[in-house]
Amino acid sequence: MIEPNFAKGDGLVPAIVQDAETKEVLMMAYMNHESWEATLQTGKATYWSRSRQKLWLKGESSGHFQIIKAVFIDCDDDTILLQVEQLGGPPATPAINHAFTGN
Repeated sequence: MIEPNFAKGDGLVPAIVQDAETKEVLMMAYMNHESWEATLQTGKATYWSRSRQKLWLKGESSGHFQIIKAVFIDCDDDTILLQVEQLGGPPATPAINHAFTGN
């Protein structure tokens, strides 16, 4: 299996999280090797919390668990795209969508 290159980002890579059905971008977080392995083993999105300096199972406090439906790694092996089904908790706040119109 292809694995992200964690060395490129000093041990962390960005993970873009997308609703598997609607394709709406839900969030961006960071993963390290340990959170990557936990995600693959459990099927639930697990990230590295930079502020708390520990693993963060998405949903442990909010109730919005993310069940992994598909995983993609970009061509440079330094960014992850997770397609998830988000379960539980109150409805998530929708992302704010702004179109860039340029100048």
